[in-house]
Amino acid sequence: MKIFITQELPGNVEELLRKKGFDVDVFRKNKIISKRELIRKAKDADGLISLLTNTIDKEVIDNLNFCRIIANVAVGYNNIDVNYAKSKNIFVTNTPGILNDATADLTLALILSCARRLREGDIYTRGNKFKAWMPQLLLGMELAGKTVGIIGAGRIGSEVAKRLIPFKTKIIYYDRTVKRDFEKLTGAKKVSLNFLINNSDIVSLHIPLNDKTYHLLNNENLKLMKPTSILANTSRGEVIEEKSLIDILKKRKIFAAGMDVYENEPDINKELFKLDNVILLPHIGSATVETRSKMASLAAKNVISVMLRKKPITPV
Repeated sequence: MKIFITQELPGNVEELLRKKGFDVDVFRKNKIISKRELIRKAKDADGLISLLTNTIDKEVIDNLNFCRIIANVAVGYNNIDVNYAKSKNIFVTNTPGILNDATADLTLALILSCARRLREGDIYTRGNKFKAWMPQLLLGMELAGKTVGIIGAGRIGSEVAKRLIPFKTKIIYYDRTVKRDFEKLTGAKKVSLNFLINNSDIVSLHIPLNDKTYHLLNNENLKLMKPTSILANTSRGEVIEEKSLIDILKKRKIFAAGMDVYENEPDINKELFKLDNVILLPHIGSATVETRSKMASLAAKNVISVMLRKKPITPV
């Protein structure tokens, strides 16, 4: 049986699959595979291991002649037409739980970098502008005593809140349901979305992308943010109406934003590059050796399980 992988992955994924007797084909170019080439390479594959950057739509699925599983190396799966795959009796799996710590760590790094203006400080120092300690040089904000609003109190949101407790912050959250364990752990209170946006010193997003979360933060509610507040997004770029965020950043209506994801990723609105009150990262929330290797391994194990006529480990 043939397994096609859309990009070279860290860890021992290829070895793991080959030891099970599979014929493994990998797209090894240092770029995102085109739809045409994806179809050509995967049309005879029994299993497909894909990335969030691969669009697996109806056209692609219709050309997967023998495929029994699409294993996405990501928690999100908005790049795959899951319902259509299901109609074709193709399993779709993801890699939940594994990247919680890595993404939570990066979220905290973004928040702290925004709060203490680390990007500006680095540029200032590298530009040989630091001549002496000055009492009002690059004044930032402390986290102690601040209110942090967690939008999406799931696995990653919970890990972010845990990391913020030692910083003496107050946690509030917005979610579809009441999260009793989260509340018990953090002392957090569930509030409405507008209340959270209006009352938080730091707003951190940890929600999936779907019809209900698209532009959840938009021109109307972004205006409710405090002028001293920070916005951090390590979830999906499309949950924020980016042009409205750019507008409030330009007008200094908020203190700063930290972004790891973008609305039209990988294309980034060039206006963001002009702003000194935003930190821009290239979607590296899960980018640790440990996490990416575990994600790839779980995707491979899902494939192996389905090929052996067993249930997938983490079906979506």
